[in-house]
Amino acid sequence: KDGIVAKPLNQYPPESLKVDEFGNKYYYDEQQKMKVYEINGEPVVVLDELVLVNKPRFNNQLDKNYYYFLNKKLYRVYPLFVTALQQYRDIQVDMNDMDSKAKRKFVRERQNMLADQYEKQLRDLTTTEGQVFAKLMNRATGKNVFEIIKELRGGWSAFWWNVKGKMADIDLKDRYDPHSNRTDEFIESLLQSNWNSGYLQPYPGANDFKVKK
Repeated sequence: KDGIVAKPLNQYPPESLKVDEFGNKYYYDEQQKMKVYEINGEPVVVLDELVLVNKPRFNNQLDKNYYYFLNKKLYRVYPLFVTALQQYRDIQVDMNDMDSKAKRKFVRERQNMLADQYEKQLRDLTTTEGQVFAKLMNRATGKNVFEIIKELRGGWSAFWWNVKGKMADIDLKDRYDPHSNRTDEFIESLLQSNWNSGYLQPYPGANDFKVKK
């Protein structure tokens, strides 16, 4: 892998700079998992603490096989999830800057389109892939897929989405809980392992999630 790349703070977009608890400005590099400060005109790097996640204790060979099976599903779903997450966040930002009339027009034109995209994408996934996608969205947004679709189309549509999801063994109201759910524990372990190894890139804000015990 290439070495760490850091630039002086004035070479980063001003709006992307943050301030730590001591009042010092820094740039956070999501890809390299580090903070970039500047001292006497020189960039100073503070790497994130490496999250070391041991593989869960497997009860039997079937349990172990399921773990690696989930890893394959995660690889397939992850790019779709990152794209969907960015689209959803963009819509939230756009709506914040609109007046009521513009927001209503936007809801009609843009949100229905996004909901249609979710529908098509989820329908193309296998049951397990749909479960992983739903868990990732909840991890990133704090909302389950049912709540997201309800935002985009209204409660009645979300209700039927949940009915269809349960028919395919996907509960769109399910929460991501690595502490008490075995599948979620596996997904969290796989995420951290893939991020640390560089096989997958953390989505923006990935480190904000904390496992509740």
